[in-house]
Amino acid sequence: MKPLLLMQTGDAPDAIRREKANFDGMFLQQGNIDADRVQIVHLPAGEHPLPPQSYSGVVITGSPAMVTEQLPWSEQAAEWLRQAMLIKLPIFGACYGHQLLAYALGGEVGYHPQGMEVGTLDIELLPAAANDRRMAMLPPRFKANLIHSQSVLTPPAGAVVLARSQQDAFQILSYGDHVLTTQFHPEFNGAVMHQYLSWLGELYPEHLAEYQLKQQQVSDTPFSRLLLQGFVVSLGAQKALAG
Repeated sequence: MKPLLLMQTGDAPDAIRREKANFDGMFLQQGNIDADRVQIVHLPAGEHPLPPQSYSGVVITGSPAMVTEQLPWSEQAAEWLRQAMLIKLPIFGACYGHQLLAYALGGEVGYHPQGMEVGTLDIELLPAAANDRRMAMLPPRFKANLIHSQSVLTPPAGAVVLARSQQDAFQILSYGDHVLTTQFHPEFNGAVMHQYLSWLGELYPEHLAEYQLKQQQVSDTPFSRLLLQGFVVSLGAQKALAG
């Protein structure tokens, strides 16, 4: 059976990597992904994936980079994703992955006019979600963990908007039954989100009180995690159940 590609587009801050995990480890854990069924390719380190037809599907991680920087590895990944879309490869993207695929397909990505969106926040399903079987497991409103400065400002042609937050109108995009992307981070549990807010408080001490308040509202986000796990199950790449 073909492996699942984990397209790693960056690394978590050092403090989070030391105390929690890097992005690849977060996806393996929260996605309940069988590590023996995955090929991890770290794009910023100069690694390259095989052609899209070599994989059963691809998961694209978040990144501290910005899509608008048009870094060489990111532009190469955008072209790879265009080729993957031509063969209808199953794709799941989160945060940077969400933005990168939208950009690759002709959408507009840039800094959100309201600034960074961060914390455990409400996601609201839109009417189009009623027609998507992948959304059937979700309530009309659920919590998700977010941290991003750039957003999809204009989705590409053919994208269907399935959910929004108070700040960001394009929290879940669908490109047919085989492709789903989220602006939020289904791979972040509450402990990781709490650590991110501590890191931001050290980075921006002038906003420390704001981040401390957000820490009090942090939680695990089981419904957002179900989207990632559902994608993994659809590919048969999940860990076997114990017992």
